[in-house]
Amino acid sequence: MTALDPSRTTVEAWAEAYVRTEDLATKLAPPPIPPIWDDAPAPLRIDQPGRPARFLRVRRARRSPSIEALRSPARRAELAHTFLHHELQAAELMAWALLAFPETPRAFRVGLLGVLRDEVRHMALYRDYLESLGSEYGAFPVRDWFWERVPSCPTAVHFVALMGIGFEGGNLDHTRRFAERFRAAGDPRGAELQETIAEEEVPHVRFALSWFRRWTRSDEFETWRSYLSPPLTPTVMKGSPMHRASRLRAGMSEGFIDALDAWNPP
Repeated sequence: MTALDPSRTTVEAWAEAYVRTEDLATKLAPPPIPPIWDDAPAPLRIDQPGRPARFLRVRRARRSPSIEALRSPARRAELAHTFLHHELQAAELMAWALLAFPETPRAFRVGLLGVLRDEVRHMALYRDYLESLGSEYGAFPVRDWFWERVPSCPTAVHFVALMGIGFEGGNLDHTRRFAERFRAAGDPRGAELQETIAEEEVPHVRFALSWFRRWTRSDEFETWRSYLSPPLTPTVMKGSPMHRASRLRAGMSEGFIDALDAWNPP
C-alpha cells in the first residue's frame, strides 16, 4: 500500500494506511480520519513504516550541533529535519498503537488520534521552517530511531510508559534546550518553534501519564521503570538540564522528577 485508499473507511484502516504509505504528501497532510470504527478489530503489529524511496535511511545520526555550528543555516536545517522526522515517527506510532492494542478503551484510542493530529501539525511547522532555510524534507538522511524501539512494547501500558512518559517526556527537556541554542545562534524563529513544540508536548505527556496511572494504580518512578523493556533505561528519556516546570505541568510528581534526575545506570 503506497497511499491512503478512500474506500477503506474505518479508523483502523486509515491508521494502517497512514503507517504503511510511502507517499510523503500523505504523511505530511493525511486525509480526514473517518468516523467509523471497526467493531471487533484483531491486533495488528506493523514492523516498519512506509518511506519514500528517495529517503536515505541510516543507522546512526550525526551528533547534535553546537551553538556555534547552528549559526550555519545548513546545520539548522539539518537539525530541524531531524526533529521533523521525530514528529513523523511519533504520528505513525500513535497509529501503530491504535492498531496494536484494540482491546484498550475507545477513549484511549481517540486520545491517540488527538496526539497524532498534533504531531502532523508540528510536521507542517517544521516543513515551513525548512523551506524558509532553502531546504525540504528528504534533503538529509533519516534514522527511524523510535521505530527501532517502540514496537517492542508488549502492552499499551508499556507503550505509554516508553513513548509518552519516556520519549515525549524527554522532549520537554530537549525542546527547551534547543530553543536556547537557536536563540543564541541568532535564529529567533527557530527558537520560537521549539518553544511552541515544548508547550504542545505537555498535554501529550499528561495523556500518557493519566493512562499509566489508571492501568497501574501508580505513578512511582520504580513502577514506571519496570515497564521499560531492556536495554532501554531512563538515561535516554531525560535532557540536561531537565525542565522541571514543564514536567510538573504534565502531571509528574516532584518525587518522580527527583528520582529521574538522580538516576544513573548501575
